[in-house]
Amino acid sequence: MTPITCSVYAEKLAGILRSYDWNTVEVFAEKLHQLSLAGGTLYICGNGGSAGNAIHLANDFLYGICPSAEATIKVEALSANAAVLTCLGNDTGFENIYAHQVKTKGKLGDILWVLSGSGNSPNIVKAVEQANATGVYTVGTLGYKGGKCLELVNLPIHFAVDDMQIAEDLQLVVGHMLMRLLNTSLGNNHE
Repeated sequence: MTPITCSVYAEKLAGILRSYDWNTVEVFAEKLHQLSLAGGTLYICGNGGSAGNAIHLANDFLYGICPSAEATIKVEALSANAAVLTCLGNDTGFENIYAHQVKTKGKLGDILWVLSGSGNSPNIVKAVEQANATGVYTVGTLGYKGGKCLELVNLPIHFAVDDMQIAEDLQLVVGHMLMRLLNTSLGNNHE
């Protein structure tokens, strides 16, 4: 890991935030709005810090979009259930921990959102492949060169940054933007 100062880190992150074309996030927000109206489910997954971000954002989407629960999105972080993850990892292989869940739960019209620094983790790639085969729309928030997922997902939100911490920061930025956009579009405007 390259040594860095706080000001260099902050400037690197700020530069990406200033220069990125955020249209893909707005497209994703519209997809999620339509998902909400159709009663579909959003599944989120990732590894390590991205798995933690998936759980964080599932909470924000479950409650933050509409605290009164009058209009919301059904959401599940596939990384949240340790019993399921260890069972599937032990019995079917770690590369299947998300793909198996997508196969058993995913339905035509649902959305799978993968959070990945590299876009190449075998369990993330297999989850996307399973979702695509099932008719689940796929979105990836990806860092580095985007990896295999850049070509596999229906909607890539790609930040060409070679820094895992900033890539994970950007996953949360995108998630928080989506939460705020959906809070507005679903007509609740709660903080």
